[in-house]
Amino acid sequence: MARYKDRESNRLTARVGRYARVGTNVGGIAAKMAGARIFGMELDSGKNAGELAAALGGLKGPLMKVAQLLSTIPDVLPPEYAEELSKLQSNAPPMGWAFVKRRMRAELGADWQSLFGAFDKEPAAAASLGQVHRAASLEGTPLACKLQYPDMASAVEADLQQLQILLSLHRRMQSALDTREIGKEISARVREELDYKREAAHMALYRRFLEPSPQVRVPQVVDGLSTGRLLTMTWLEGAPLLSYKSHDQQDRNRIAAAMFHAWWHPFSHIGVIHGDPHLGNYTVFEEEGRPAGINLLDYGCIRIFPESFVAGVVGLYRGLLEGDGERVVHAYETWGFKGLTRELIDVLNIWARFIYGPLLDDRTRTIADGVKPSDYGRKEAFTVHKALKELGPVTVPQEFVFMDRAAIGLGAVFLHLQAELNFFRLFNEQIEGFSAEAVALRQKEALQTAGLQAG
Repeated sequence: MARYKDRESNRLTARVGRYARVGTNVGGIAAKMAGARIFGMELDSGKNAGELAAALGGLKGPLMKVAQLLSTIPDVLPPEYAEELSKLQSNAPPMGWAFVKRRMRAELGADWQSLFGAFDKEPAAAASLGQVHRAASLEGTPLACKLQYPDMASAVEADLQQLQILLSLHRRMQSALDTREIGKEISARVREELDYKREAAHMALYRRFLEPSPQVRVPQVVDGLSTGRLLTMTWLEGAPLLSYKSHDQQDRNRIAAAMFHAWWHPFSHIGVIHGDPHLGNYTVFEEEGRPAGINLLDYGCIRIFPESFVAGVVGLYRGLLEGDGERVVHAYETWGFKGLTRELIDVLNIWARFIYGPLLDDRTRTIADGVKPSDYGRKEAFTVHKALKELGPVTVPQEFVFMDRAAIGLGAVFLHLQAELNFFRLFNEQIEGFSAEAVALRQKEALQTAGLQAG
């Protein structure tokens, strides 16, 4: 619990300042595009995309996070914009020691340093919403302290207004997808990322559920040293995932199998996914000099689904596997797709067969042959987009957004590792004996234990 008055709630003055810093550049680019459209002028999309990336690139905070999220959701933005926004680095310049002392004093009191055996002045990592410092408990246990940047609550509300401008770029340029539900979903998840108490609960949920899985490790929250804007957890030693790209096939496959388990096991059993597939959110731990599994880090972007949505995922898989068209349509309806015509179903099936393709193929294989990680899903998204243009705007259900995005991100990780696995068998192990009712019961128990609510 913070010991000082909360001066960082959603403040009008901070929001106004943020609008001034962000809105002019983003709004100016959008206005230029709108004007060109009205007067029938041709625009250099590559140049405009570069200008937008430049406008966002120097910022800390949620709009940077939003831009990165948008660049990883296939076909939400025109390709030139997605490519430029994907270049934005999550490792923003860190804040200095003066900020760290103010944050720690505000969260733990003036004597905060006496609560630690050690605390590094320089951050170990810095991202869009906060930075992480290595520390140690009084007993010598290695710790990680995640500190939220100042005035992030105000920045979130200001920047989410700009998100609507970013998404409107797509609606002005293309009309195949209605992005409003996507905006709602991204807004909800970004707001949650500011609540470190919720993130601590997410971490406790994953730690308890994945504890029987030796190939996945989850940090443990230190409750007495954590608040709404400070999250202290055990430090997990590990190496970057990409540092194993040159290892032998067996090592790379072991890492990929651990990733598959860390993602699909919680989803298929308690309806929860880790929705941020950024490579910085995983490290690899070793045993006896060989990679043994992954450390799963950062629990700000967790999505909890109702059991009906999970049943739709499994139902669509089995419908595609068995050629059962009625089951496929029922899955789309369960997810919330509206106005399903035969033509629309055929288009959605293009995407479904791409996502599910490796899971339907009972053999050892790569996730996609000859595809760069950055291109995974782009070709299929273009094909679907082109077909949807002829059918009119399609609203993507809100719940579908992060499921789709995380699946693409997971596939990109497998491509980075050049993993060769029998994805069919791995997936069927996870859904063996699947029951929506059992998922609902396990989810209720797991969420209650972690102090979370569904929805």
